[in-house]
Amino acid sequence: MKTKVLLKKGEGRTINAGGLWIYDNEIKEIHGHFKNGDIVDVYAHNEYPLGRGYINQNSKIRIRLMTRNIDQEIDSDFLRMRLQNAWDYRKKTVDTSSCRIVFGDADFLPGLVIDKFEDILDNMK
Repeated sequence: MKTKVLLKKGEGRTINAGGLWIYDNEIKEIHGHFKNGDIVDVYAHNEYPLGRGYINQNSKIRIRLMTRNIDQEIDSDFLRMRLQNAWDYRKKTVDTSSCRIVFGDADFLPGLVIDKFEDILDNMK
């Protein structure tokens, strides 16, 4: 069963404006069981689907959306596609000998930053 997160009435404005973060105080209720890092479905107070993302109860940013498509499967193929999109974009715009490959939210991979130093990749924490 998918975990469903319902936001409070009046919340979700930042999501509608393009944001990817849902704070702990914006959540009305959570239906289903989950562990930190699990993918959850996010809905506005009126049950309108807002997207899917991963949840972390140890953060004030409770959910980081990864897609606005509630039906999108978030799996290894999805992540590979997002990483490939980021790399393809960098190859068009910067010298890729040493550069930032993934810019987290800007590449629709919230919370993830990857830098390339010549032939070494580093996941910044």
